[in-house]
Amino acid sequence: MKIRRSVSVTLTALLAVTTISACGRDDGASPGDDEQAPPVEEGAATGSLNVWAMGAEGEALPELAEQFMADNPDVDITVTPVPWDSAHDKFTSSIAAGTAPDVAQVGTTWMGEFVGLDALDPTPDLIDPGIFFEGAQETTVVDGTSYAVPWYVETRLVYYRTDIAEQAGITEPPTDWEGLKEMARSMQADGGATWGIALQPGGTGSWQTVLPLMWSNGGDVVNDDVTEFTFDSEENAEALAYYQSFFTEGIANDAPADGTTEADFASGSVPMFISGPWMMAAVEAVGGEGFAEQYDVMEMPAAETSASFIGGSNLAVFKNTENRDAAWKFVEYLTQEETQIQWYELTTDLPAVQSAWDADVLASDEKLAKFGTQLENAFAPPSISTWEQIADSFDSQVERVAKTGTDPAEALATVQQEATSIGMG
Repeated sequence: MKIRRSVSVTLTALLAVTTISACGRDDGASPGDDEQAPPVEEGAATGSLNVWAMGAEGEALPELAEQFMADNPDVDITVTPVPWDSAHDKFTSSIAAGTAPDVAQVGTTWMGEFVGLDALDPTPDLIDPGIFFEGAQETTVVDGTSYAVPWYVETRLVYYRTDIAEQAGITEPPTDWEGLKEMARSMQADGGATWGIALQPGGTGSWQTVLPLMWSNGGDVVNDDVTEFTFDSEENAEALAYYQSFFTEGIANDAPADGTTEADFASGSVPMFISGPWMMAAVEAVGGEGFAEQYDVMEMPAAETSASFIGGSNLAVFKNTENRDAAWKFVEYLTQEETQIQWYELTTDLPAVQSAWDADVLASDEKLAKFGTQLENAFAPPSISTWEQIADSFDSQVERVAKTGTDPAEALATVQQEATSIGMG
């Protein structure tokens, strides 16, 4: 089974990306067509850098910038924290005005758009792409050229109550689709749960759970050379039908209350859900002392293969920088194994560099280590500037499938038609 790995979407739940028209280049070339990155000069970094980072990352990054400046005393770095809700507009305005920062955290949903605006510098040989998780590295690639490096990552696993599973006679987590459904059904029937699993019945971001099922079943949403959409494939329809079956069979609630996942999990009324590593602290805070021993996480069950969604954020250097060498040296520093481990300790952002996962602070946590394993098979949608518009259509059709019983093949035919009309940008 082949999973297409030309990918690039993350942080969808946080970002609302506005698609804008790409400006032409003076030489008539298309950005991303095998652009060559000039080498970076050896030696210490010098000069000044303006760096933008969003949210909690913008607040924490100055500590690492101070360390870099201590090692490179002739460079001065200013870190500007940018709120996520205004970041996209701030970036596009600065690109248009020629005042973009030297270095910035870039949500991977923005990669195709910013490359289309000819705003990002191709990644130089200074940084080895092989050090990153493959799915994360490919979020930096547009039209065959890398324009950033992965900074941190996340992926999704199945959370489940081990005590309720044991009550239902389940001692080993399932590895395939049918096993997952049977586990959910058994926890509901024999474990005293109200619902077997929490799944999003459509709405914003529901594609992030459905699309991994399509990948798992050998499907995808575009062809290998990213020239045509393939939403309406048989593999995709089978995956969406499997998702629908949890609702039609009464295993998942098609009208769940907002914001109750942690409480429902802690009470045992909904003993399974799919989410990222940040939910460990959230459910343990609600569950109280000792609750960590009452649940575990498992890799996404497979049809043909296990597959999950990859999230996180990239670091990019903007073409307007007047200090390119120092900019890439700072980016390279942030992707060193030791720096990645320190970043995790500062922020709990998971390392994009695979070797950092061997550090005891990560490897000793059995639950967290499973996220590292899943990251080896975690992917994201294609790097096209129109994905957010297409995802809206996808989410709407998932909702029809989950709530009204719409035929999955019919729903995907609608997404296919709308995606083709929107285009790839």
